[in-house]
Amino acid sequence: MRPRAPADAATLVSTEVYNRSVSSRTVRLTGELTGQYLSFIYYYTKIHGVAPAEADVQKFFKVTPPAVHRMIMSLERRGLIERTPGKARSIRLRVPRTSLPDLE
Repeated sequence: MRPRAPADAATLVSTEVYNRSVSSRTVRLTGELTGQYLSFIYYYTKIHGVAPAEADVQKFFKVTPPAVHRMIMSLERRGLIERTPGKARSIRLRVPRTSLPDLE
């Protein structure tokens, strides 16, 4: 049985993303901070060849460890990233680069 999408349009990126079929559709991101986190993950991975650790994200955005963890969990729950719990640097984007804003 397929999980139901959230009813709140502000938290719903798109039905395609929620259902994990983002390969060919343009994704509309909600929230500036969400886009910035995704862009950071993209560029960090491109430059370093590995995904960022939560500590790297914390240093860049100058936020607390719990704030980073909550955002990572939220991105995963919304289907925007994948990660392997307990495995370091396992974050992978599930959205196309063309959907991401410029990193500020």
